[in-house]
Amino acid sequence: MIQGKVTATAANEVLAYVRERGLNVKWILETHAHADHLSASQYLKKTLGGSAHIAIGEGIIQVQQTFSKLFALPSDALKANGADFDHLFKASEPIQLGAIQGKALHVPGHTPDHICYLLGDAVFVGDTIFMPDSGSARCDFPGGSATQLFHSVRQVLFSLADSTRIFVGHDYQPGNRALIFETTVAQEKEANSHLKLSVSEAEFIKMREDRDKTLSNPKLLFPALQVNIRAGKLPTARSQLFPDRRLFVTPVDASGFDLE
Repeated sequence: MIQGKVTATAANEVLAYVRERGLNVKWILETHAHADHLSASQYLKKTLGGSAHIAIGEGIIQVQQTFSKLFALPSDALKANGADFDHLFKASEPIQLGAIQGKALHVPGHTPDHICYLLGDAVFVGDTIFMPDSGSARCDFPGGSATQLFHSVRQVLFSLADSTRIFVGHDYQPGNRALIFETTVAQEKEANSHLKLSVSEAEFIKMREDRDKTLSNPKLLFPALQVNIRAGKLPTARSQLFPDRRLFVTPVDASGFDLE
């Protein structure tokens, strides 16, 4: 038996921010199906009253199809057509947030479904690139590609104005430096340790593939993927996702998670 617990601590901090400022949440935007942490999309949507739309790139269908086969998921546990999400963004599809105009950018490489959100003068890059001293994301998950990541960064992200603000999804704080989450396109072009403009495609691919061979699987790989490819929906206590082993998830401080 595999047993796990989830909490809504981080999600509740987001909700507190929303309430304090009287915000009206229209979108809950996913960049991709993460393999190292669980999405709180369903909890956020339910707690907010159900009006917000959970969105991701249309490439999630490929990811769902891949993992439905790897996990041998029955069709009633996962319909691999993206239907668990409220909206699937196409590449370069426009998005409106109040008075802010933006669009979804397809940036495969880390995962085939990965998209970034360009909103005004800021782009939220998920796990494509990190702060300049942390480089780039791994590309060894199913459907990942170092070649694709190189072109996604160079042809899509680096084509944005140099002043565009970049908000990263992770900061690994090399050397135990202080946490930083914002950089710019110009800073990444000049100083990204993996993808600055002085690095060739061949150099990046060799570095990325060699490095990925040394990385272990994320600790939350299996629970994270089975939840995240379903837009944050938790399995039932006796899940059909792993019928031979049974997966138990016990929500803690997360009343909104019991959505099955």
